[in-house]
Amino acid sequence: MEKIGCLCLRGFTRSPFEVEPLVEYLRLQTDWTFSVPVLTGHGENDDLSKVSYRDWIEHAESALKELMFKCNEVYVIGFSMGGIIACYLAANYPVKKLVLLSAAVKYINPKQLLLDIKSLIKDLIKGNVTNNELYLRYKNKIIKTPIRATQQFRALVSANSTSYEEIKIPVFIAQGNKDGIVPVNSAYLLYEMIPASSKNLYIEEEAEHLICHCQNNQKLFKEIELFLKKSVS
Repeated sequence: MEKIGCLCLRGFTRSPFEVEPLVEYLRLQTDWTFSVPVLTGHGENDDLSKVSYRDWIEHAESALKELMFKCNEVYVIGFSMGGIIACYLAANYPVKKLVLLSAAVKYINPKQLLLDIKSLIKDLIKGNVTNNELYLRYKNKIIKTPIRATQQFRALVSANSTSYEEIKIPVFIAQGNKDGIVPVNSAYLLYEMIPASSKNLYIEEEAEHLICHCQNNQKLFKEIELFLKKSVS
């Protein structure tokens, strides 16, 4: 039986691209088994309008159980919406460690989003819009995301509002200070709500929402590696 498995959960309407840099880094540093599932409705040809947040949870649960069958211990990493599902799993299954990246306990940071929109407008005027992160991140999401799917995302956050209080395992919380989608105080709130005796809070000052793709991501990845490899007493 393999020793360690690592389940990595992505964000709402997004692809495994969001967590790929971290997964590839950890693959090079370890001999762990990784699972990066594409949650129900999130595939290229899937229809988000026909699924509920319970489908996302059930899919993540299935992937977790499969890893637990193969491995002695399992870690869970969750990005954005995946962070909410990761908290649910950590509260209900014998997960060993938890990593939360830009976890969407709260969403939409009005102040930062306004700055991002101003930057987008400037790039539109200059003709550089194809290099603008906000444009690249949301040009398809805004057009293609069904209203029902957004409602299900909100329902997921609401339904798991007390899961955080049940997490007793070591947790690493990372958040970008310039995240226009998940405000930085979301990370501080998580840190306060989670009663684990071992918890780490990492704020990357220059990072936006896609924290695994930030300029200082190698430093972040090293911190996560050290956290996951540290012995649990």
